[in-house]
Amino acid sequence: MQWQQKIQYLIGNPIGVSFTNGQGTSGVLCGTSQGKLLVMEYLYQTQFALKQYDFNTIQDINVFPPCHNQQPLY
Repeated sequence: MQWQQKIQYLIGNPIGVSFTNGQGTSGVLCGTSQGKLLVMEYLYQTQFALKQYDFNTIQDINVFPPCHNQQPLY
């Protein structure tokens, strides 16, 4: 499935975004606007930013996997 077809099912969920340049980011998918993917990302302490990424820079988007009941590693 192409990533554009996933958007409607992933809005409001935490996602990972892979870019065509090999980098990536993560955040909550807020939607799209004028050919841009809108992602709410955590910055620092209580600060968040709504970032906009051009569709032509995105390779794929994926929802975060669920957490399982596991013991912490620390």
